[in-house]
Amino acid sequence: MTPAARLSAAIALLDQIFAHDPAERSLTRWARANRYAGSKDRAAVRDLVFDCLRRKRSLAHVGGAETGRAVVLAQQFLAGAALDELFSGARFAPEPVTKAEAAQLAAPGDAPDPVRLDYPDFLDADLRRALGGDLSVTMQAMQRRAPVDLRVNTLKTTTAEAQAYLARDLIFTDPIPDLPGGLRITENPRKLNASLAYRYGFVELQDESSQKIARFAKIKPGMSVLDYCAGGGGKTLALAALMHGQGRLAAHDANPGRMKDLPERARRAGADIEVLPPARLPDAGRFDLVFVDAPCSGSGAWRRNPDSKWRLTPESIAQLCALQRDILQKASRFVAPGGRMLYATCSLLDCENGDQTGWFVETNQEWRVDARLSLSPVQNGDGFYGAILSR
Repeated sequence: MTPAARLSAAIALLDQIFAHDPAERSLTRWARANRYAGSKDRAAVRDLVFDCLRRKRSLAHVGGAETGRAVVLAQQFLAGAALDELFSGARFAPEPVTKAEAAQLAAPGDAPDPVRLDYPDFLDADLRRALGGDLSVTMQAMQRRAPVDLRVNTLKTTTAEAQAYLARDLIFTDPIPDLPGGLRITENPRKLNASLAYRYGFVELQDESSQKIARFAKIKPGMSVLDYCAGGGGKTLALAALMHGQGRLAAHDANPGRMKDLPERARRAGADIEVLPPARLPDAGRFDLVFVDAPCSGSGAWRRNPDSKWRLTPESIAQLCALQRDILQKASRFVAPGGRMLYATCSLLDCENGDQTGWFVETNQEWRVDARLSLSPVQNGDGFYGAILSR
């Protein structure tokens, strides 16, 4: 595909996504229908689509409309691309830029913060309450691509050995400062899935902040640990490494289907993980630590999943908050006397973070908050919140 043809594909895909088709589904369907597109073409189109979704409102403001063409045109204009060459009207290329479009690009006018910084209007007050004077710098970080981070699986290897194996497949990394076993890919991240280091279970894809939240639990070998909202098991595997393979580690999810790949991931990582669907949960009070990575808005990870940002509504936030409170109450029953619970979200919003733990300790006065951790995209990783609670 030519660069211009990639733009045309991105324009068509964005029109579908703006009409409420999920981004991943649109991209998968496009790839299947366009077998001629090679891996580099698919990656380039995907990057274009996600770059535009991260900045949908600000690009639509510059381009003058919330359409695939206006957003892609604005994105290319701001990137300093040669618009006359790309928007030529030639075969597979978008139609030439009109005089009206050129005038709009040249003088789009001022935009309010939710438009300029790319977030929904209804979250303006919540984000200002949570971020205060860091609103602009945080949301500007969200407009850029997230780094690709790895966690070295210390059950199988060392950081130096993992880096050496990755380098054999031309995947180059730098250690993440102040994060033992954390690596940031600097070259060729798309080679990871086919690499020996990944296939041997030496490394796992995991964001810096997600790794820090797992470490915040201060797990020790020999403990009994329940990952109550395990999902695909990324943090479960991180907990297993921190336990050095000693103790009991169980994974649970209200939807067991989310954990279907966890047994194979655990086998590859050399981790001993007990997978517990709801029907197999043990009696209350059995675990030294219950880890609750609660379902949330994902507002701290908008760089990775920008499509979700535009699907949030006041109603969906309220539903998530109600679900989080229900999960906190249920998960707390499994904490052993003298044990702890770690509540975490990848959210920036107080209503999902401090408000929830505050509500919990007010409702359950035998509990207290011992420590909190807030991580920001400005620090390179995703936005995350964690609180350790004890009875």
